[in-house]
Amino acid sequence: MNIGIIGFGKMGSEIEKIAIQKNHNIIFKINSQNHQDLNRDNLSKIDVAIEFSTPETAFNNIKFCLKQKIPVVSGTTGWTNKLQEIQNITKQHNTAFLYSENFSLGVNYFFKINQLLAKLTKQTNYKIHIEETHHITKKDQPSGTAIKLKNDIKKNYKSNIIEPIKSYRKDEVKGEHLIRYSSEIDTIEMKHIAHSRIGFAKGVILASEFIQNKTGIFYMEDVLNHLL
Repeated sequence: MNIGIIGFGKMGSEIEKIAIQKNHNIIFKINSQNHQDLNRDNLSKIDVAIEFSTPETAFNNIKFCLKQKIPVVSGTTGWTNKLQEIQNITKQHNTAFLYSENFSLGVNYFFKINQLLAKLTKQTNYKIHIEETHHITKKDQPSGTAIKLKNDIKKNYKSNIIEPIKSYRKDEVKGEHLIRYSSEIDTIEMKHIAHSRIGFAKGVILASEFIQNKTGIFYMEDVLNHLL
């Protein structure tokens, strides 16, 4: 598979390593210094674009690729108020787009457990606390993962009270997410801790392999279902 990486920072670098380990080819790597290389000629050489840029540039990057009928896998957060527009463009140009707030397989298992717990406790009086901690250079706050965790709870709960998300930025923390259900009777607590970016990168490559020769809108849930 020929890959173009858009947003070559720490995450992009890890994605490159995993892609090469799996015998894929990196055709180009785009950062703020060579954005002009994101052009039609280079896009014609790749099978998929992996987009991990910034909240300010993600929408235009993704739109440009999709209009050239290049499938896109994106993990950039902080821009998804325009997600519906991107989905419409994907359909108009008969290509593929896969988005996830978090590509770690472990985090996606965590999403599933969170959804189930919300359903099980929907008639109770738990107060729900969510907090996330990331490295000091992470630009969006709260994290897209924490927002998804909260939204998934809101879809399933009845009487639970969800507190505002607490966000912390500390050192080089790769990503920690905690959910706490508290009542006078007991406390239920779940936590996911990422020890490195490798788990995220492996999920990105799995997603990129998954959307080959497909058209439509996809999520990591589709990738997980494919693995079962």
